[in-house]
Amino acid sequence: MNILLILAFLFFIGSVFGWVLELLYRRFISKNNPERKWINPGFCVGPYLPLYGSGLCILYLMAGIREHIDLGSDIADTAVLLLAMALAMTVIEYIAGIVSYKYYHVRLWDYSNEWGNIQGIICPKFSLIWGLLGVAYYYLVHPNILDALVWLSHNLAMSFFIGMFYGIFVIDLVYSTNLITKLKKLSDEYEIVIRFEELKDRIRTYQAEQKSKYHFFQPFRSDSTLADHIKTLQQAQHEKRAKRKPAKADRKK
Repeated sequence: MNILLILAFLFFIGSVFGWVLELLYRRFISKNNPERKWINPGFCVGPYLPLYGSGLCILYLMAGIREHIDLGSDIADTAVLLLAMALAMTVIEYIAGIVSYKYYHVRLWDYSNEWGNIQGIICPKFSLIWGLLGVAYYYLVHPNILDALVWLSHNLAMSFFIGMFYGIFVIDLVYSTNLITKLKKLSDEYEIVIRFEELKDRIRTYQAEQKSKYHFFQPFRSDSTLADHIKTLQQAQHEKRAKRKPAKADRKK
């Protein structure tokens, strides 16, 4: 099968599966969601996370080099491959996070409270999770993936569905990029770094206070403007900083 077709299938599967995984993690496990609400984890509007789709493609390509690793032991060879997979996923996460943070002034996620974090973008805890996902992929998915892809390539209905996915995905990506660009302008105007999840939570709370509908797949849609919500976040951040200053002064005394 053509490698581009394989990667197209994998990107689709990984993006959707990753979205479901993040949805369940935030609903049942994440300590940042004590109210256990359903939270759309996506950067895009639709139910997919491109980071996971890209990651699955990388894992597939890396699994193919297993036969070229020869350290004299199957266990050592496999261990090196799995460590490389975890490192590769961490690098992908770091690149996506640093681009959104440095260029757009938006934090799509924030690990600042996690031990050993680097710039709040990556941390050992989630690198370990990437490693476990790499193990699950290598042992549970990769051995059967070619058969599944061959079946998909011969199933015209599925091929049509995936083609439709890419059409919607491109439109969604343009829309989401425009939204991020708008957030960057507001970030520059109010001189704050926008935390994606914090902003979504603020809008969700506002909609609840107004007894208005909260749009799960359009979390930035609100009865108020984005500028007003970001102004509120700016005030909240200033209040937090003001509270910290007296505490630091007391410790010096």
